[in-house]
Amino acid sequence: MNAQTWTVLRRDGVSLILGHTAAGLPSVLHWGADLGELGEADLAELDRATSRQTAPGTLDAAWRLPLVPQEADGWSGRPGLLATREGRPVFPRWTAAVERRDEAAVRLTATDEASGLVLRTAIAIGEGGLVLLDHEIANTGDGELEVAWLEATLPVPKAADHLTQFAGRWTREKSPLTAPMPRGTTVRESRRGRGGHDAPWVTLASDGQPRNRGGEVWAVHLGWSADVRHRVDRVGEHVTALGAGELVRPGEIRLAPGGAYRTPTAYFAWAATGLDGVSERFHTWMRSRPQHPRTARPLVLNTWEAVYFDHDGDRLEALARKAAAVGVERFVLDDGWFPGRRDDTKGLGDWTVDRTVWPNGLGPLADLVHSLGMEFGLWFEPEMVNLDSDLARAHPEWLLANPASVPSPEGLSFRTQYVLDLANPEAFEHVRSQMSALVRELGIDFVKWDHNRDLVEPVHGGAPGTHGQTLAAYRLIARLKADHPGLEIESCSSGGARTDLGILEHTDRVWASDSNDPVERQEIQRWTELVLPPELIGAHVGPSPAHSSGRAAPLSYRIATSLQGSAGFEWDLLSCDEEETGRITAFAALYKELRHLLHTGTVVRPDVLDPALRVRGVVAPDRSEAVFTVATVASLEDALAERLRLDGLDPERRYRVRVRDEIGTARWGWVTPAWLDGEGTVLPGRVLAEAGLQLPTLWPIQALVVHVTAV
Repeated sequence: MNAQTWTVLRRDGVSLILGHTAAGLPSVLHWGADLGELGEADLAELDRATSRQTAPGTLDAAWRLPLVPQEADGWSGRPGLLATREGRPVFPRWTAAVERRDEAAVRLTATDEASGLVLRTAIAIGEGGLVLLDHEIANTGDGELEVAWLEATLPVPKAADHLTQFAGRWTREKSPLTAPMPRGTTVRESRRGRGGHDAPWVTLASDGQPRNRGGEVWAVHLGWSADVRHRVDRVGEHVTALGAGELVRPGEIRLAPGGAYRTPTAYFAWAATGLDGVSERFHTWMRSRPQHPRTARPLVLNTWEAVYFDHDGDRLEALARKAAAVGVERFVLDDGWFPGRRDDTKGLGDWTVDRTVWPNGLGPLADLVHSLGMEFGLWFEPEMVNLDSDLARAHPEWLLANPASVPSPEGLSFRTQYVLDLANPEAFEHVRSQMSALVRELGIDFVKWDHNRDLVEPVHGGAPGTHGQTLAAYRLIARLKADHPGLEIESCSSGGARTDLGILEHTDRVWASDSNDPVERQEIQRWTELVLPPELIGAHVGPSPAHSSGRAAPLSYRIATSLQGSAGFEWDLLSCDEEETGRITAFAALYKELRHLLHTGTVVRPDVLDPALRVRGVVAPDRSEAVFTVATVASLEDALAERLRLDGLDPERRYRVRVRDEIGTARWGWVTPAWLDGEGTVLPGRVLAEAGLQLPTLWPIQALVVHVTAV
């Protein structure tokens, strides 16, 4: 490639360099560490130094990786664009123009008059060094253009020899698997109409096995709340490509002349400091968004595991009083308040209060909650409908489904519910008006927005409807928030099946999992936190044994796990004895004391050797304070445990380190280091990071909360 011009984007330790030629799309010379100020001569030499061959050279292999690689570029991997016009393949020949937005952002417009195409690409390095990339393709020709896919890709070096992908299931979301980088094209797909518990989530390429605190890592996440495709192309003749895009069904994206399709934003993160570096880029960018929550994240009580469908006004009012007494700040009434909802087979779509259960409506409960100084929240599942509902009986045509599957044959139904076609304006308005009326009447502060089934054979107007349904859900959330300023919304999808950055453009937090088993939560929250900062991740204290697993865990362990996110309870607090009530009251006070740090600081995860050990810290932006959680998920391998290294502190400052045991005392045996007493210890940050602190031999399922303050 003989580049005539280059575009250099730089921000927060990252640079991305594009090379431009007279014909074709720009290609990426470099994405990674900031290379500093480079003049034209430096860029020309960089181009020469990193080129695969000199001219004249055959076009048997791509010399560089264009932003949308195609066969015509000599690219033998997966094409970045696949489209047809009237059944015939389209082979674009682009001519591109670049518009510089600022030092970290550029917009490209590429045209192919012969094929009747315009491609618009936006690339920006956001705050924190996160790269945002999206495409839009427009049909400027005659006849219909069908887009099979349009994906965002960036190159990673051959040194990236390991690949980490995610899968999972209900109550065990975001489970990683790392393997040597496979050869050829590797594709991970989700076809559930939502991300799904087994969603690709993030794809990581790394130099060796990924580590928390070291090594180069390249990552991609797609901000889309439905079907997605992640791809890696490790082919012999080319650089490796990492990317993602929306998975669209055949016939789903058909563009009439003048029509356009915009891809979801793909988020790319590079770090030389391991997985923590990737997280820091995502967290910094997320916190820079104008809509990011700025107020203290309230301590929540959600009533689901307290009462399930057994709604009784007197009992719930007593629960609200108990919640306020221990320090809860947001009381959320979950499923079961609307007509016929004594189980999960009836009522979805009828968003009015069941007067047989709540004869005076929900007003008295909402008024009580507000009078106790708490916010009032209510559960909805706006995108779903039961056939046993007034809505479905009146409007069976509003279902997003293959008509042959309603009623559903065995295997195509889940929870006996179906999907409401929000792309239908009348269905959209039905849900909006009923929800809006309740928000206004009750002064609702918070909506728990659930989504409890996959989209199976989602047919809208005879064509696939997932894309339109997802955009309609975004519009509905945005409309409700615009109509009711201050309303906060949580994305729950039978747990963590929809937690992507697309839904978080519109919502204020996510429910990480329906599992409140704190051992499972150690992993679920860890990998959710790879992308999302902790203040956006709902993490509640549940009862013991956990309803989702039957596993028993000490209250102190459950509390320590909840402190790692946006904390709360999923528990019948009326069942707590005096000692438990004292502990949860102390927990509420501790959470309020520390949340300024927990929800603004940098997350660090020191690398540990023992597979039973979990260590996580949050360090204040000015490094004046930190909180570390040390937890076990099984018995430790050695009687003498490894040392706790407190990463991220100022090496020159001195810190006092002590255990916060208001939540209860962890149990251990054999080894009891002296620093664990009430006085703690005072040491320089460098010593705490390099020499560390001797850990006790913690028993299985035990946790310490370690508070570090500068002196």
